[in-house]
Amino acid sequence: MKDKLRNKLKIKRRYFQNYQRETADLAIFDNFLNAFSGFESFFIYNSFSTEADTKRIIGALLNAGKRVYLPRVEGENIVAVGYGETQKGAFGIDEPAGEPYSGDIDVTVIPLLAVNERGFRIGYGKGYYDRYLKDKRTKKVGLGYHFQIGDFTEDGWDEPLDLFVCEKGIYFYGTDK
Repeated sequence: MKDKLRNKLKIKRRYFQNYQRETADLAIFDNFLNAFSGFESFFIYNSFSTEADTKRIIGALLNAGKRVYLPRVEGENIVAVGYGETQKGAFGIDEPAGEPYSGDIDVTVIPLLAVNERGFRIGYGKGYYDRYLKDKRTKKVGLGYHFQIGDFTEDGWDEPLDLFVCEKGIYFYGTDK
């Protein structure tokens, strides 16, 4: 079931382009910064392909003097590494080349293919973020487009989001609003 939904949403995202995507990405940028500009540290994915754009968000956070960390795949896990020099990683995504960071991070921004009304997400199926988030105290924020909200049943190992930010606003799943 999840694999069918993954494939369907990858195709849908591929055809969501040009002006429509640019407008949505700008709205996501505004919604995200309005909600999270008071935080100091961010672990945020480096968007690629048809994912909601994070490059503009990363630039704004760095310009505001925030601490920004990007994910790097190490075996079966991801680690947070300070923003800086990057190199192509295991999946062809630019990953940071520095030393992993092990301290607390205020906000973790997570990629997704779908999110349900309970705040559970479908990612790319490798479980990297679920393993990373398991014991972390961080605000878990999904980033994507409104059409990625769907109805599916989560698995027992899935870690729920606290919020989902899209072009139409912010959906709250955690206890703080």
